[in-house]
Amino acid sequence: MSRLQLMVDQDKCCGFGNCVLVAPGLFDLDDDRHLAYALEPEIGPGARGAVDRAMDGCPTDAISLAP
Repeated sequence: MSRLQLMVDQDKCCGFGNCVLVAPGLFDLDDDRHLAYALEPEIGPGARGAVDRAMDGCPTDAISLAP
């Protein structure tokens, strides 16, 4: 299975931090703007479950995956 691009839309993110709570190894909050960002731009298949939970918990649908 190939790697996927993990993206956080900074225009949609409001900094709730749910993604950081659910998947702290994949997301963090920017110190200046307090918006989420992906710690790694690509994920392997083993991280898919955590990303799916983070996507489900994001109230603004700011997290996405692309091939």
